[in-house]
Amino acid sequence: MIMTKEKNKTYDLVYISMFTVLIAICSWISIPAAVPFTLQTLGIFLTVGILGGKRGTISVLVYILLGAIGIPVFAGFSGGIGVLIGTTGGYLVGFLVTALVMWGIEYAFGSGKIVQIVSMFLGLLACYTVGTLWFIAVYTQQTGDVGIWAVLSWCVFPFVIPDILKIVLAIVLIRRIKGAIQ
Repeated sequence: MIMTKEKNKTYDLVYISMFTVLIAICSWISIPAAVPFTLQTLGIFLTVGILGGKRGTISVLVYILLGAIGIPVFAGFSGGIGVLIGTTGGYLVGFLVTALVMWGIEYAFGSGKIVQIVSMFLGLLACYTVGTLWFIAVYTQQTGDVGIWAVLSWCVFPFVIPDILKIVLAIVLIRRIKGAIQ
């Protein structure tokens, strides 16, 4: 029994580490913009969808902590606390909120395909909310007042369709990867 628990902890650490790296790699695939177009949300969806809520959320947290201490895991090979407290830092924090939302929904309703799709959409909505509010607060402090519609047009509207496509891709990949792992 003890050997099995130790083996499971080792597997957990390996999977959490692998998916933390996956999120970082997804962040490096980037098209520069005010808020860069990346595959980070795909990485978040895959991580929580495959590892489950607890391990997936830990993986997202490790990713954010690695970036916070300066390891260049964020978009554009950036890292450091300055990125987190900058205008786009709220979207990075929003990834953790996304994972927590997905975990909560998984805990309450299971991990069926429809539940996962709903959890991804609600998680994405939470990420957009946290990120947008953060962007407004930091931008206003650094530059001056900015309207909600301006921020939505910079930081949310251009990402909606790509993020929906990422959800579709994540659902397909989650089923295939989970099948291969088992």
